Amino acid sequence: MTDHRADHDPDCLFCKIVAKQIPSRMVYEDDEFYAFHDISPWAPVHFLLIPKAHIASMAQVTQAHAALMGRMMALVPVLALQAGCRPYPEGGFRLVTNTGAEGGQEVRHLHFHIMGGPRPWLRG
Repeated sequence: MTDHRADHDPDCLFCKIVAKQIPSRMVYEDDEFYAFHDISPWAPVHFLLIPKAHIASMAQVTQAHAALMGRMMALVPVLALQAGCRPYPEGGFRLVTNTGAEGGQEVRHLHFHIMGGPRPWLRG
């Protein structure tokens, strides 16, 4: 597994989850990404996908992250189907990322919410 300590924030909740210091219900893991079920789901399928490297938000994404972000985006539909979302076009999923306080971001580590399943959902 790749060593991301240089890109790790010891005070970040999601960095602690990646480091297995805080338990989570894993959906997927590889050298670059970690996906886990949301602790307060808004939909029948609701999990988070994060890069293991600490990037605080979409506002901090630069051209240097382009390849990483492309791989992350390509992973979303694969994981959504594996997690139980029905196929497109009848099924589908919602992809949300909140950025900054005014954007509703609660944890300062870039993360995508992937939500799906039969509507109506509680929120979103």
